[in-house]
Amino acid sequence: MAEAMKRKRGFVTAVSISYLLMIAFVGVSLYFRGISDIKPTYLFNITADMVGLLMGYVIFICCLVDVQKTGSDHRTFLYLLNTIELGLLSDAIAWLVDGVPSLIWLNVLDNTVYFIVPVAACFLFYNYLLSILKIKETAGVWRIVDKLVRAGLVISIALRLLNIPFGFYFTVDEAGIYSRAEYQPVSTIYQMFVLLVSLSIIIRWREQLKGYRMIAMLIYILTPIFISVFNIFVYGFSITYAVLMNIMLVMYCVINIDQGRQKAVSDRDLSTATSIQESVLPQIFPAFPDREDVDIYATMCPAREVGGDFYDFFFIDDDHLALVMADVSGKGVPAALFMMISNVLIKNRLRSGDSPAEALANVNNQIMERNVAKMFVTVWLAVIDMTTGRGIAANAGHEHPVLKRTGGEYELVEYKHSPAVGMVPKIKFKEHEFELSPGDKLFVYTDGVAEATDISGQLYGTDRLLEALNSDKDSNPKEAIERVRKSIDEFVGSATQSDDITMLGITYYGKKEEK
Repeated sequence: MAEAMKRKRGFVTAVSISYLLMIAFVGVSLYFRGISDIKPTYLFNITADMVGLLMGYVIFICCLVDVQKTGSDHRTFLYLLNTIELGLLSDAIAWLVDGVPSLIWLNVLDNTVYFIVPVAACFLFYNYLLSILKIKETAGVWRIVDKLVRAGLVISIALRLLNIPFGFYFTVDEAGIYSRAEYQPVSTIYQMFVLLVSLSIIIRWREQLKGYRMIAMLIYILTPIFISVFNIFVYGFSITYAVLMNIMLVMYCVINIDQGRQKAVSDRDLSTATSIQESVLPQIFPAFPDREDVDIYATMCPAREVGGDFYDFFFIDDDHLALVMADVSGKGVPAALFMMISNVLIKNRLRSGDSPAEALANVNNQIMERNVAKMFVTVWLAVIDMTTGRGIAANAGHEHPVLKRTGGEYELVEYKHSPAVGMVPKIKFKEHEFELSPGDKLFVYTDGVAEATDISGQLYGTDRLLEALNSDKDSNPKEAIERVRKSIDEFVGSATQSDDITMLGITYYGKKEEK
């Protein structure tokens, strides 16, 4: 994970530096070439290209901020942005080297890139459109068209490379002057085809596009068509990429507005889901203020707005306390829904008289009947007789509990687990008997505790957990949990929380003798 983050930061830094170098390169080249030696139309084009390059850099930075703040996926949009940025650079260089005999090789190479860029840009816009409309597979005539678009990309790039020896699109003479060749208009056929296909897609799937987004897309498609037609008859003005960069800015603003609205709706729904989840988990402490035989405390800190972990504790009757600690596979809203269903089923089975093993077996059968999502839940489940301290626990693929005897230290209680609930149909779960004496403490948790990871990828582990608990062995459950949480936070540092962190602790006091 740490290596991936380093690679990502390195990539972002490299792209940022590339953008700035492109702008600086054009500016420095213009200075050494001399403004007085460049035609006014050339100077106009170069200036427009520099403004476009700077605008592209600003959009790039804005996209990065969006990714960090909202997690937006701008990948396809950034591919298109970078391609247009390359087009602006190649256009600026083309005007700078035109008429310089010593740079004929650069003139040819740069104009080849300039001719390839519109082909790539049209193809990337086509893919960007498919990603926005969430069209993953096409059928019938659309599948044939899709194959033509992809095959045409390869053919068009190959023809542009063949232009270097044969010069059927453009040539550069011995004086270093660029000129169009006879078949230059033919080079626009692929772009026109892809843009018309994109226009057809917008019309076909128009109901999936908001009005303002459709307008931005149409402007992007129609503008290059008009400019290409204009350039066939008028030579000396190449503002296509500068105009496209302005349209990219409009498209970015449209995306931002759309994603802002979607995020507002999503935040509202997540806030509601979080409130519902919090209402399911016991949140009021002390939990049983009228009882002196037990002290209990628990917390759940989700990695996202809603989590898949859950805990519960309740009295089945006056003398039997049930404890539940569980972790659902997956994250987010689906895991939270599965969590609430599992919690209700477990509680109902225990209150109907099932032992921990019987409760898990029955819940497992109920879940397996309609487990279309193939989700599962690890569960540590125990029932304690408060009059004697005797308990029965069943562990369905969950973490080992931690126990502290009076006068002793916190230690892991390790024994063989049963499979998680929702994985194997009609399975019998094993039970483990234990006994608590007055003053004994029990601590259970989910794997988000032991698997908390620092920025270098190192795990927190159970050794650090035991060390944090034993640093103050006589503290109450709330203090113990807060101490472990502080220990995890200090260990993790600036690393992002990757899993839900849930903990539950109790101190058993037992029945007090009447005087």
